Amino acid sequence: MTTLTLPPLSWTARRMRVLGVVRRDFAALRRSPVRVFEILFWPTIELVLWGFVTSFLHTQRVPFVVTFLLGAVLLWQVLQKASNEISIAFLEDIWSRNLLNVQVSPLSSVEYLVGLMLFSLGKVAFAVAVMAGLALAFYGFGLGAVGVGLVPFMGVLLVLGWSLGLVGIAAVLRFGENAQVIAWSLVFVVQPLAGIFYPVSVLPAPLQAVAWFVPASHVFEGMRTVMAGGAVPWDRLAWAAAVNVGYLAAAVGLFAWALGYARRRGRLSRFGE
Repeated sequence: MTTLTLPPLSWTARRMRVLGVVRRDFAALRRSPVRVFEILFWPTIELVLWGFVTSFLHTQRVPFVVTFLLGAVLLWQVLQKASNEISIAFLEDIWSRNLLNVQVSPLSSVEYLVGLMLFSLGKVAFAVAVMAGLALAFYGFGLGAVGVGLVPFMGVLLVLGWSLGLVGIAAVLRFGENAQVIAWSLVFVVQPLAGIFYPVSVLPAPLQAVAWFVPASHVFEGMRTVMAGGAVPWDRLAWAAAVNVGYLAAAVGLFAWALGYARRRGRLSRFGE
């Protein structure tokens, strides 16, 4: 028996498939003002809240560099939204009963994930740009205060957020729609260990050891170092990037395993029922 094999896809074809996922999600976003509102609402509320806190601390002459808080809020949104947006994009396929259609299409899982990541990147960039503008207008704080470390700081947080989002997606595939809470809340598990609003040194010694393997902790420690007039801790960022690569590879592997499990059990056709 002769086996028919399809020629391998070119990079152009794969790029068009990935961009197809991005265009699909963008089309759904621009037709839903509520979704655009949701992208900006909670980050803006959090920025305004912490902005008032910093203003209060400044008037009380608290011996603390209050701008650390605003920088922390802006960078925290990169991590939180990178994780939540990729999870939401996947969950929307479940809510619209479109997941099975995606899985039976010629689109590969890698192309699908890359498309979700690119779309989430656009939403994160949009939200952070708006928040940075508000921080500058209301409180006189500009992201330029973080210096040249801003790009690698955001890069580390983006990759960590995507890794956490993929773990949440894998949980939904493995345990069903009741596990959606994991996709929403997993990023908050690392929040206490990341040292967002306080130095990692205040944590108990065992948790400090755990925090060393949380890439976000090196970002926020580095941010405070830079804003205090120090140099970008490139050695710590290199360590965080290396750990991130391992986490992302593990998250992709977990997603692939969970997707295979869902396919073998016939769960894909039952999502959204």
